[in-house]
Amino acid sequence: MSVEVVVKNSCQSIGEGPHWDDRTNSLLYVDILSNDVHRWSPDTGNDEKIHLDDSVGFVVPCRKGGYIVGLGRSLSHVDWDSRKITKLHEVDKGTKNRFNDGKCDPRGRVWAGTMGYESEPANPERERGSLFRLDVDGSLHACVNKINISNGLAWTADNKTMYYIDSLPRKVYGFDYDSETGNISNQRVVVDFGEGTIPTLGYPDGMCIDTEDKIWVACYGAAKIVRFDPTTGKQLKTVDIPARRTTSCCFGGKNFDELYVTCGVQGSTKEEREKYPMTGSVFRVTGLGVRGRPANVYEG
Repeated sequence: MSVEVVVKNSCQSIGEGPHWDDRTNSLLYVDILSNDVHRWSPDTGNDEKIHLDDSVGFVVPCRKGGYIVGLGRSLSHVDWDSRKITKLHEVDKGTKNRFNDGKCDPRGRVWAGTMGYESEPANPERERGSLFRLDVDGSLHACVNKINISNGLAWTADNKTMYYIDSLPRKVYGFDYDSETGNISNQRVVVDFGEGTIPTLGYPDGMCIDTEDKIWVACYGAAKIVRFDPTTGKQLKTVDIPARRTTSCCFGGKNFDELYVTCGVQGSTKEEREKYPMTGSVFRVTGLGVRGRPANVYEG
């Protein structure tokens, strides 16, 4: 197993939301509070970005072209070439909330969650967020409320279980998932980071899932990615990352056997950045012996 930097110090606030676009062989990711969407090509080494007018929590491609982004409190469509922004829905009106992580389910719906105003990292206004589902017909549905920091999402290969992270209870939840309707039910805890583990595990942040239905969770504040078995809650593997504020991960590469990892800069001290000079970079982990599945895109 090896860990390398592929995009050095590219994020100035919170690198997040990595998504491997297998159609273009490129990695999408966001720099949330810098209001930037990045698109990096391993073939050319070029890291393009577009600057938007509000925070960007996530980015996912659309089958019909362009991208869906969580832009402030809105779900919007972005055309990369023309820079045209089309607002689809605005949520949580009258609040300082913003969209955080988001991802597409196996049927091409977008799931994205909000969080309350964050005065410092991992300390938002409590229970202000919700998890929303954007259906392929363009309709929006609130599915879970009283969320602290809406984060990682993943679905099992049989399309029967959805995993979801709220970072502040430090738990990964499982739901029964109906792929036909998009309905979720039977919420339960599948991984509990537990008391006394903040120094070693930090906070669960973004995640992805491999072909064996094991989840890979970015441990914010702990400089690592941990592979868990969601059926037992047990830790299976740890990948140390040379950046303390690891935020998310996704599988990519031509064989989906590379793990791409984002991290944050916001809140870091001078001492932390001296210890971890690659803070704000994008990392690639190879030699894990497992692979992921192609990421879903918005089919609306």
